[in-house]
Amino acid sequence: MAEQETSCEVLVIGGGPAGSTIAALLAQRGRDVLMLEKSKHPRFHIGESLLPMNMPMFEELGLLDEIKRIGIVKLGAEFVSPWHPAPVMIDFNDSLDNTWPSAYQVRRDEFDEVMFKNAAAKGARVVEECKVTDVKFLPKEGALVDTLDKDGKTQRIRTKFVVDASGRDTFLSNHFQMKHRNKKHNSAAMFGHFSGVKRLEGEVEGNISLFWFDHGWFWFIPLPDGNTSIGATCWPYYMKTRGKTDLTQFFMDTIAMCPALMERMKDAKLETPVTATGNFSYLSERSSGENYILLGDAFAFIDPIFSSGVFLAMASSFAGATAVERCLSKPQEAEQALKEFDKAIMQGPKVFSWFIYRITTPAMRNLLMYKGAESKVKKALISILIGDVYRTERYSFWLLMFKLMYYTGSVLHLPSTIKAWFKRKRSIQVLDVAVTETYGQ
Repeated sequence: MAEQETSCEVLVIGGGPAGSTIAALLAQRGRDVLMLEKSKHPRFHIGESLLPMNMPMFEELGLLDEIKRIGIVKLGAEFVSPWHPAPVMIDFNDSLDNTWPSAYQVRRDEFDEVMFKNAAAKGARVVEECKVTDVKFLPKEGALVDTLDKDGKTQRIRTKFVVDASGRDTFLSNHFQMKHRNKKHNSAAMFGHFSGVKRLEGEVEGNISLFWFDHGWFWFIPLPDGNTSIGATCWPYYMKTRGKTDLTQFFMDTIAMCPALMERMKDAKLETPVTATGNFSYLSERSSGENYILLGDAFAFIDPIFSSGVFLAMASSFAGATAVERCLSKPQEAEQALKEFDKAIMQGPKVFSWFIYRITTPAMRNLLMYKGAESKVKKALISILIGDVYRTERYSFWLLMFKLMYYTGSVLHLPSTIKAWFKRKRSIQVLDVAVTETYGQ
């Protein structure tokens, strides 16, 4: 039994980018918002790369100058393939709509704290080191939520609406037993921060780099403090080969499989513990229900290859704020509001997924590594890479042309396509990979 009871209009579980965004937006609209974060800021987190389409959301939150202050400019993305003669650099300014031609790389401990403090400044009540332990939904009356703080003190909160922004903790998805591994893209990751890494030079120093290798791909994210975030996203069969090998040694052995990355890391020093996470990709059966919604990673996570994590979290929060406000102010429209939210939250992952599921195929690599002349097809691709995934109707024809080029390339190189398909089918088989996770709410 909880020791005491309090109340709020909207309870937000998790104080990461999704939770802080929706808490700020709803508090600005005059709602009584309580946001609970199980950890204490600043806390370590990966997902340091932002997209250009994050920028208008930061502007609306009044945070654009602050993000500039803590970030390093990211003008594009570099792709490096061992099966192609030279790297390819993609410039975000070449998208169909280049209103926002750049983004930033940030340290997530700093970034998340800035977002969290902004929610408080906008009027949300925020509590750190407070974990949600249980929830009971009451038909037509909201929910009762039980919490536990760092001192072991319990509390019951009566709320009209619950927002799950718990990230990979997936609180409500686990509560309703509706979380499923993504059978189309099961993967795992290892990562750490390094000093002494050789970066790109000049204005592109802050660009993200992607390195393919036999068992997946690496991310290479320059951070503003001089360190570089490096991680390997691998198929689960490969993670299983680790056996009893020390995780740090296994990670370094994996990096050694990519000569192009090794060259940039010849003077590198590991500055953080190496961390691994398994069951990387998952999907919840639904994103909302009576008096609750799921945001960002609390709903689904596919793959970090296009740096979409923070972007999708914030985009879902903007859509979620509209839905929650409508549910509270016009209860008779709640069902329709949640239907529209469901459609909105699926749009972004759906667009990204088509590319993600094919990112390791020869045909997709050939297209991304193509150095030909500028075209509307290439601009459509870059539009996806900057996060312009909610307005695809403006360039749907050119996106269709890209997909036709992909399928044509797959047919023209049928033997390698079939080989890659069978390899992928074997690779995504679900295996129990023993890892630790460092994801908070």
